[in-house]
Amino acid sequence: MCGIVGISSETNVAGEIYDSLLMLQHRGQDAAGMVVCDKSDKLNSRKSMGYVRDVFGQRHMEKLIGNYGIGHVRYPTAGGNGKEFAQPMYVNSPYGISIAHNGNLTNAKQLGNELFHAEMRHLQTDSDSEVLLNVFAHELAKQREIYPTAKNIFKAVRKTHIRCDGAYAILALITGYGIVAFRDINGIRPLSIGMRKGKKRDEYIIASEDALFVTLGFKKMRDIDPGEAIFIDKDGNLFSEQCAQETHIRPCIFEYVYFSRPDSKIDEISVYKARMRMGSKLAKQINEINPNHDIDVVIPIPDSSTTAAHQLAVDLKVPFREGFVKNRYIGRTFIMPFQEERKKSVRRKLNILDLEFKDKNVLLVDDSIVRGTTSKKIIEMVREAGAKKVYFASAAPAIKFQNLYGIDMPAMSELIASNRTNEEVASVINADWLIYQTLDDLIEAVKEGNPDIKEFETSIFTGKYITPLVENYLEELENSRKDELKIQREKSAFKG
Repeated sequence: MCGIVGISSETNVAGEIYDSLLMLQHRGQDAAGMVVCDKSDKLNSRKSMGYVRDVFGQRHMEKLIGNYGIGHVRYPTAGGNGKEFAQPMYVNSPYGISIAHNGNLTNAKQLGNELFHAEMRHLQTDSDSEVLLNVFAHELAKQREIYPTAKNIFKAVRKTHIRCDGAYAILALITGYGIVAFRDINGIRPLSIGMRKGKKRDEYIIASEDALFVTLGFKKMRDIDPGEAIFIDKDGNLFSEQCAQETHIRPCIFEYVYFSRPDSKIDEISVYKARMRMGSKLAKQINEINPNHDIDVVIPIPDSSTTAAHQLAVDLKVPFREGFVKNRYIGRTFIMPFQEERKKSVRRKLNILDLEFKDKNVLLVDDSIVRGTTSKKIIEMVREAGAKKVYFASAAPAIKFQNLYGIDMPAMSELIASNRTNEEVASVINADWLIYQTLDDLIEAVKEGNPDIKEFETSIFTGKYITPLVENYLEELENSRKDELKIQREKSAFKG
């Protein structure tokens, strides 16, 4: 899961791209980068591993001059780690194209072979983002136009849609021409566009989340449709076209559970309100299963679960308390670079307020349970603080399958719920009782925000994938995501 942003303005955009990446930092903490283009068609770029604040120093910002550009925060998925994987990625031909990508291609290996053997394009990494960049570049180059128009660009996007399977929200900067944005035909990964009035022309922003629009003075226009492409030329003229024959709106439901900011709207659904409804659904389920429950207090595991936990407590008529003090300078454990670091980080990340737990029956609420490592550590801390009983509620259903669309879930064999009953999971994490959100309730909670959406991408709960899969893809992905291989790759990357 990555965060992307593109801005076209009358003035220098680097500062606003930097601010945008800070607001998208929750979507990726592995690497950050940006590229801008100035009025003489010169590119200025900076990218490296680390947090946004560490990648961009004052000396870098002073050199990032340009009135349109794109930025990226990276969260590694099926590809590798290291500086060469930081984005935006660049290809010289044609025109000079940079790309920022959020998502994951499921046929990247097949496309990579085509690019090399049939199209004579050499790839430097095993990144699906580099594959997508070269597919788009090749389809644009085939038209052999010295000065590409919106028509040429949209044709290249149409061909890219035909060739690429999986999830992708794309921002591309074509040197000397402008910014292109497009979204996969299922709309799995989010992408929104906003506008503000400049002194002489309209200025635009396109980003993974719309929460940052208001901060920068932009007004949201709309979400970009699945299969749609938008081109903003270097003079600020906007063009749009539907570039796919058959499209569906099937957003990833985990965006609403975990990844997105609560102040964002994804496909016109308020993330905050969706999480409130998740809490209400959980409360209803608890009352149905155990109407005589003995829960004394509801406490969220910060931060993604706070909204759901608060509404759950209101509906149960049980006190809500914040029993953990979070160290805000520790990254999100789910997307920490080193797998082994997640296990060590829980106590560093959370301090516990003993007085909220001592001699109480506590209901802990989290957004989801993935490996169970974090949940088990937290429950251990709560018992040490003197809780009589520890109950656990997950705002998401049991995660049992791999994610193919940009979320770096562990290998299926390492998911705590993959081959266990709810009771067995409860025993492993040492909870006295465990309740998961049902999938129907989760879908209903999210869908209520936009009834026009008929389907969501829910494969991590069901194992049903909405895009074509090449032979042996799942098996190869399973092997690549095993902890021992990840640790080897990550250590190698950080040594470099």
